[in-house]
Amino acid sequence: MNWSEICIHTTQEAVEPVSHVLHESGASGVVIEDREDLFREWETKFGEIYDLSPDDYPEEGVLVKGYLPVNSFLSETVEQIKLSVNHLSQFNINLGQNKVTVSEVNEEDWATAWKKYYKPVKVSRRITITPTWENYQPVHDEELVIELDPGMAFGTGTHPTTVMCIQLLEQCVKEGDLVTDVGCGTGVLSIAAAKLGGTQIDALDLDEVAVQSATVNSELNKVDQRVQVRKGNLLDNGRSGQDVIVANILAEVIVTFTEDAFRLTRPGGTFIVSGIIGQKRDMVKDALKQAGWRILESLEMEDWVAIRAEKPVGGA
Repeated sequence: MNWSEICIHTTQEAVEPVSHVLHESGASGVVIEDREDLFREWETKFGEIYDLSPDDYPEEGVLVKGYLPVNSFLSETVEQIKLSVNHLSQFNINLGQNKVTVSEVNEEDWATAWKKYYKPVKVSRRITITPTWENYQPVHDEELVIELDPGMAFGTGTHPTTVMCIQLLEQCVKEGDLVTDVGCGTGVLSIAAAKLGGTQIDALDLDEVAVQSATVNSELNKVDQRVQVRKGNLLDNGRSGQDVIVANILAEVIVTFTEDAFRLTRPGGTFIVSGIIGQKRDMVKDALKQAGWRILESLEMEDWVAIRAEKPVGGA
Protein backbone atom coordinates (compact mmCIF):
# COMPACT_ATOMS: atom_id res chain seq x y z
CA MET A 1 0.00 0.00 0.00
CA ASN A 2 1.17 3.55 -0.74
CA TRP A 3 0.85 6.29 1.83
CA SER A 4 0.74 10.07 1.61
CA GLU A 5 2.97 11.97 3.98
CA ILE A 6 1.31 15.19 5.16
CA CYS A 7 4.07 17.50 6.44
CA ILE A 8 3.19 20.61 8.45
CA HIS A 9 5.99 23.08 9.16
CA THR A 10 5.06 24.68 12.48
CA THR A 11 6.38 25.54 15.98
CA GLN A 12 7.13 23.67 19.19
CA GLU A 13 4.07 25.23 20.77
CA ALA A 14 1.81 23.78 18.07
CA VAL A 15 3.26 20.25 17.95
CA GLU A 16 0.71 18.52 20.16
CA PRO A 17 -2.45 20.20 18.80
CA VAL A 18 -1.27 19.71 15.20
CA SER A 19 -0.51 16.06 15.95
CA HIS A 20 -4.00 15.74 17.39
CA VAL A 21 -5.50 17.18 14.19
CA LEU A 22 -3.60 14.60 12.13
CA HIS A 23 -4.78 11.72 14.29
CA GLU A 24 -8.35 13.00 14.22
CA SER A 25 -8.07 12.99 10.43
CA GLY A 26 -7.11 9.30 10.38
CA ALA A 27 -3.32 9.48 10.31
CA SER A 28 -1.80 6.10 11.15
CA GLY A 29 1.21 7.67 12.82
CA VAL A 30 3.00 10.96 13.40
CA VAL A 31 6.71 11.80 13.12
CA ILE A 32 8.01 14.96 14.80
CA GLU A 33 11.25 16.48 13.51
CA ASP A 34 12.31 19.25 15.87
CA ARG A 35 15.72 20.83 15.32
CA GLU A 36 15.90 21.68 19.02
CA ASP A 37 16.36 17.95 19.66
CA LEU A 38 19.89 18.34 18.29
CA PHE A 39 20.77 20.79 21.06
CA ARG A 40 18.61 19.57 23.95
CA GLU A 41 20.61 19.20 27.14
CA TRP A 42 19.27 16.01 28.66
CA GLU A 43 20.12 15.28 32.26
CA THR A 44 22.93 12.81 31.72
CA LYS A 45 22.35 11.21 35.10
CA PHE A 46 19.33 9.52 33.50
CA GLY A 47 21.32 7.73 30.81
CA GLU A 48 22.80 7.92 27.31
CA ILE A 49 21.59 10.16 24.54
CA TYR A 50 21.69 8.72 21.05
CA ASP A 51 23.35 10.60 18.18
CA LEU A 52 20.98 12.46 15.87
CA SER A 53 21.69 13.59 12.31
CA PRO A 54 21.15 17.29 11.47
CA ASP A 55 20.12 16.20 7.96
CA ASP A 56 16.89 14.78 9.41
CA TYR A 57 15.70 18.12 10.81
CA PRO A 58 14.47 21.48 9.46
CA GLU A 59 16.63 24.61 9.61
CA GLU A 60 14.09 26.16 12.00
CA GLY A 61 10.79 25.24 13.60
CA VAL A 62 9.28 21.76 13.69
CA LEU A 63 8.04 19.39 11.00
CA VAL A 64 5.01 17.33 12.04
CA LYS A 65 4.38 14.50 9.58
CA GLY A 66 1.27 12.35 9.41
CA TYR A 67 0.61 9.35 7.17
CA LEU A 68 -2.64 8.70 5.33
CA PRO A 69 -3.46 5.91 2.87
CA VAL A 70 -3.70 7.03 -0.75
CA ASN A 71 -7.38 6.89 -1.74
CA SER A 72 -10.05 8.91 -3.52
CA PHE A 73 -10.77 10.98 -0.39
CA LEU A 74 -7.19 12.12 0.15
CA SER A 75 -7.50 15.63 -1.30
CA GLU A 76 -10.59 16.38 0.81
CA THR A 77 -8.83 15.07 3.92
CA VAL A 78 -5.80 17.27 3.29
CA GLU A 79 -7.99 20.35 2.89
CA GLN A 80 -9.79 19.53 6.14
CA ILE A 81 -6.44 19.16 7.92
CA LYS A 82 -5.39 22.61 6.67
CA LEU A 83 -8.64 24.14 7.92
CA SER A 84 -8.38 22.45 11.32
CA VAL A 85 -4.76 23.54 11.78
CA ASN A 86 -5.61 27.12 10.80
CA HIS A 87 -8.43 27.02 13.38
CA LEU A 88 -5.84 26.49 16.14
CA SER A 89 -4.79 30.14 15.78
CA GLN A 90 -8.09 31.06 17.48
CA PHE A 91 -6.60 29.59 20.68
CA ASN A 92 -3.59 31.95 20.40
CA ILE A 93 -1.36 29.07 19.33
CA ASN A 94 1.62 30.21 17.27
CA LEU A 95 1.56 28.13 14.06
CA GLY A 96 4.82 29.53 12.67
CA GLN A 97 5.23 29.01 8.93
CA ASN A 98 2.18 26.72 8.85
CA LYS A 99 3.32 25.36 5.49
CA VAL A 100 1.67 22.10 4.39
CA THR A 101 3.24 19.76 1.84
CA VAL A 102 2.14 16.34 0.60
CA SER A 103 4.36 13.55 -0.76
CA GLU A 104 3.96 9.84 -1.38
CA VAL A 105 5.88 7.05 0.34
CA ASN A 106 5.55 3.30 0.13
CA GLU A 107 4.66 1.23 3.15
CA GLU A 108 8.11 -0.31 3.56
CA ASP A 109 9.84 3.10 3.67
CA TRP A 110 7.24 4.43 6.10
CA ALA A 111 7.63 1.50 8.49
CA THR A 112 11.42 1.76 8.42
CA ALA A 113 11.39 5.53 8.92
CA TRP A 114 9.90 5.14 12.40
CA LYS A 115 12.81 3.26 13.81
CA LYS A 116 15.61 5.73 13.17
CA TYR A 117 13.93 8.28 15.44
CA TYR A 118 13.17 6.21 18.53
CA LYS A 119 15.63 4.66 20.96
CA PRO A 120 15.43 3.88 24.69
CA VAL A 121 15.59 7.05 26.80
CA LYS A 122 15.83 7.39 30.58
CA VAL A 123 13.38 10.15 31.42
CA SER A 124 13.67 10.08 35.21
CA ARG A 125 15.71 8.42 37.94
CA ARG A 126 13.67 5.21 37.74
CA ILE A 127 11.80 5.23 34.43
CA THR A 128 13.08 4.39 30.96
CA ILE A 129 10.89 4.53 27.87
CA THR A 130 11.74 2.18 25.02
CA PRO A 131 10.07 1.35 21.70
CA THR A 132 8.84 -2.21 21.45
CA TRP A 133 11.45 -3.29 18.89
CA GLU A 134 14.42 -2.48 21.14
CA ASN A 135 15.65 -5.27 23.39
CA TYR A 136 16.37 -3.03 26.36
CA GLN A 137 17.39 -4.50 29.72
CA PRO A 138 17.20 -2.55 33.04
CA VAL A 139 20.58 -1.48 34.37
CA HIS A 140 19.60 -1.30 38.05
CA ASP A 141 17.08 -2.97 40.35
CA GLU A 142 14.81 0.06 40.79
CA GLU A 143 14.57 0.88 37.09
CA LEU A 144 11.07 0.69 35.59
CA VAL A 145 10.79 0.13 31.84
CA ILE A 146 7.83 1.34 29.79
CA GLU A 147 7.47 -0.14 26.32
CA LEU A 148 5.56 1.87 23.72
CA ASP A 149 4.59 1.35 20.12
CA PRO A 150 5.14 4.90 18.79
CA GLY A 151 3.50 4.02 15.49
CA MET A 152 0.08 4.00 17.10
CA ALA A 153 -0.60 7.51 18.40
CA PHE A 154 0.76 10.65 19.98
CA GLY A 155 4.51 10.01 19.97
CA THR A 156 6.95 8.14 22.15
CA GLY A 157 6.55 9.73 25.55
CA THR A 158 9.82 11.67 25.37
CA HIS A 159 8.39 15.13 24.62
CA PRO A 160 9.45 17.61 27.35
CA THR A 161 5.90 17.95 28.69
CA THR A 162 5.60 14.19 29.15
CA VAL A 163 9.07 13.83 30.63
CA MET A 164 8.33 16.48 33.27
CA CYS A 165 5.01 14.81 34.15
CA ILE A 166 6.78 11.50 34.68
CA GLN A 167 9.42 13.13 36.87
CA LEU A 168 6.69 14.71 39.01
CA LEU A 169 4.68 11.47 39.16
CA GLU A 170 7.80 9.71 40.40
CA GLN A 171 7.95 12.17 43.29
CA CYS A 172 4.37 11.80 44.47
CA VAL A 173 2.76 8.49 43.42
CA LYS A 174 2.78 6.01 46.29
CA GLU A 175 1.79 2.38 46.65
CA GLY A 176 -2.00 2.05 46.56
CA ASP A 177 -2.73 5.52 45.13
CA LEU A 178 -5.78 6.31 43.00
CA VAL A 179 -4.73 8.24 39.90
CA THR A 180 -6.56 9.90 36.99
CA ASP A 181 -4.78 10.69 33.72
CA VAL A 182 -6.72 13.32 31.75
CA GLY A 183 -6.01 13.25 28.01
CA CYS A 184 -4.01 10.03 28.26
CA GLY A 185 -2.79 9.73 24.63
CA THR A 186 -0.63 6.60 24.43
CA GLY A 187 -1.28 5.98 28.12
CA VAL A 188 2.37 6.50 29.05
CA LEU A 189 1.55 8.54 32.19
CA SER A 190 -1.04 5.99 33.30
CA ILE A 191 1.46 3.19 32.77
CA ALA A 192 4.11 5.13 34.72
CA ALA A 193 1.65 5.69 37.59
CA ALA A 194 0.84 1.97 37.70
CA LYS A 195 4.49 0.94 37.67
CA LEU A 196 5.19 3.43 40.46
CA GLY A 197 2.59 1.72 42.65
CA GLY A 198 -0.76 3.21 41.72
CA THR A 199 -3.57 0.72 42.34
CA GLN A 200 -6.39 2.15 40.25
CA ILE A 201 -5.63 4.45 37.33
CA ASP A 202 -8.37 6.03 35.21
CA ALA A 203 -6.99 6.88 31.76
CA LEU A 204 -9.36 9.29 30.02
CA ASP A 205 -9.27 10.66 26.48
CA LEU A 206 -11.85 12.02 24.05
CA ASP A 207 -9.99 10.58 21.05
CA GLU A 208 -10.88 7.03 20.09
CA VAL A 209 -7.41 6.46 18.59
CA ALA A 210 -5.86 7.42 21.93
CA VAL A 211 -8.22 5.09 23.82
CA GLN A 212 -7.22 2.19 21.58
CA SER A 213 -3.53 3.04 21.86
CA ALA A 214 -3.59 3.38 25.66
CA THR A 215 -5.46 0.09 25.95
CA VAL A 216 -2.91 -1.78 23.83
CA ASN A 217 0.08 -0.20 25.60
CA SER A 218 -1.37 -0.95 29.05
CA GLU A 219 -1.70 -4.59 28.05
CA LEU A 220 1.81 -4.59 26.55
CA ASN A 221 3.22 -3.32 29.86
CA LYS A 222 1.13 -5.78 31.90
CA VAL A 223 -0.64 -3.07 33.90
CA ASP A 224 -4.07 -3.39 32.28
CA GLN A 225 -5.52 -4.82 35.52
CA ARG A 226 -4.85 -1.47 37.19
CA VAL A 227 -5.32 0.92 34.27
CA GLN A 228 -8.90 1.44 33.12
CA VAL A 229 -8.95 3.25 29.79
CA ARG A 230 -12.16 5.09 28.96
CA LYS A 231 -13.36 7.57 26.37
CA GLY A 232 -14.45 10.70 28.21
CA ASN A 233 -13.46 13.80 30.15
CA LEU A 234 -12.84 14.53 33.81
CA LEU A 235 -16.17 16.24 34.47
CA ASP A 236 -18.33 13.35 33.25
CA ASN A 237 -16.04 10.43 34.09
CA GLY A 238 -13.93 11.52 37.07
CA ARG A 239 -14.19 9.72 40.42
CA SER A 240 -13.87 11.44 43.77
CA GLY A 241 -11.14 10.74 46.31
CA GLN A 242 -8.25 10.73 43.83
CA ASP A 243 -4.73 10.87 45.23
CA VAL A 244 -3.23 12.23 42.00
CA ILE A 245 -4.70 13.81 38.88
CA VAL A 246 -2.34 14.44 35.96
CA ALA A 247 -3.14 16.34 32.78
CA ASN A 248 -0.66 16.82 29.93
CA ILE A 249 -2.79 18.87 27.55
CA LEU A 250 -3.20 22.44 26.31
CA ALA A 251 -3.07 25.26 28.86
CA GLU A 252 -6.38 26.57 27.50
CA VAL A 253 -8.02 23.25 28.37
CA ILE A 254 -6.38 22.88 31.79
CA VAL A 255 -7.84 26.16 33.04
CA THR A 256 -11.37 24.91 32.29
CA PHE A 257 -11.30 22.07 34.83
CA THR A 258 -9.07 23.18 37.71
CA GLU A 259 -12.17 23.37 39.94
CA ASP A 260 -13.38 19.90 38.89
CA ALA A 261 -9.94 18.46 39.64
CA PHE A 262 -9.97 20.16 43.06
CA ARG A 263 -13.39 18.68 43.85
CA LEU A 264 -12.36 15.15 42.83
CA THR A 265 -9.03 15.11 44.69
CA ARG A 266 -8.74 14.14 48.36
CA PRO A 267 -7.31 16.71 50.81
CA GLY A 268 -3.54 16.50 50.54
CA GLY A 269 -3.83 15.11 47.00
CA THR A 270 -1.82 16.25 44.00
CA PHE A 271 -2.64 17.87 40.66
CA ILE A 272 0.10 17.72 37.99
CA VAL A 273 -0.38 19.78 34.83
CA SER A 274 1.79 20.18 31.76
CA GLY A 275 1.54 20.96 28.06
CA ILE A 276 1.96 24.60 29.08
CA ILE A 277 4.03 26.90 26.87
CA GLY A 278 6.12 29.31 28.96
CA GLN A 279 4.13 32.43 28.12
CA LYS A 280 0.94 30.82 29.47
CA ARG A 281 2.38 29.71 32.81
CA ASP A 282 0.85 32.60 34.79
CA MET A 283 -2.57 32.00 33.24
CA VAL A 284 -2.53 28.41 34.50
CA LYS A 285 -1.10 29.32 37.90
CA ASP A 286 -3.81 31.94 38.40
CA ALA A 287 -6.53 29.40 37.52
CA LEU A 288 -5.05 26.86 39.94
CA LYS A 289 -4.88 29.35 42.80
CA GLN A 290 -8.40 30.58 42.15
CA ALA A 291 -9.67 26.99 42.35
CA GLY A 292 -8.00 26.55 45.75
CA TRP A 293 -4.80 24.71 44.79
CA ARG A 294 -1.50 25.40 46.55
CA ILE A 295 1.35 25.43 44.03
CA LEU A 296 4.32 23.39 45.25
CA GLU A 297 6.69 23.23 42.30
CA SER A 298 7.26 24.22 38.68
CA LEU A 299 9.57 22.47 36.23
CA GLU A 300 10.84 23.95 32.97
CA MET A 301 12.28 22.16 29.95
CA GLU A 302 12.99 24.10 26.80
CA ASP A 303 10.03 26.50 26.62
CA TRP A 304 7.60 24.13 28.36
CA VAL A 305 6.33 24.22 31.93
CA ALA A 306 4.90 21.61 34.29
CA ILE A 307 3.31 22.46 37.63
CA ARG A 308 2.68 20.35 40.74
CA ALA A 309 -0.07 21.61 43.05
CA GLU A 310 -1.61 20.27 46.27
CA LYS A 311 -5.12 20.39 47.65
CA PRO A 312 -4.72 21.80 51.17
CA VAL A 313 -5.84 19.56 53.99
CA GLY A 314 -9.22 20.89 55.02
CA GLY A 315 -9.96 22.10 51.47
CA ALA A 316 -13.57 21.79 50.34
